[in-house]
Amino acid sequence: MRAWISTMAADLKILELRLREEGFAHTYAWQDGPNAFYPDHTHAVETAHIILDGEMTLTQGGETHTYGVGERCDVPAGTVHSAKMGPQGCRYLIGEK
Repeated sequence: MRAWISTMAADLKILELRLREEGFAHTYAWQDGPNAFYPDHTHAVETAHIILDGEMTLTQGGETHTYGVGERCDVPAGTVHSAKMGPQGCRYLIGEK
């Protein structure tokens, strides 16, 4: 977990550039409504999620952590995980390797 931004006024383009510099070829912003839930699933590629607004609770490897604005969570390719959005929903930047 790393804090990448301190306020919602952070420039999305700068965050996208940072992810691209790390090798995340595809980046996009995504938004989920309040309490949206994604049950256990995997991705074929590594993903990074930077929280822009709201919160996301991610469970992977038997551990659960809630991420808020400015925090980043990465999910390695093939890792089983689930995600639940907070009561205000969640808007986040996704990077895919």
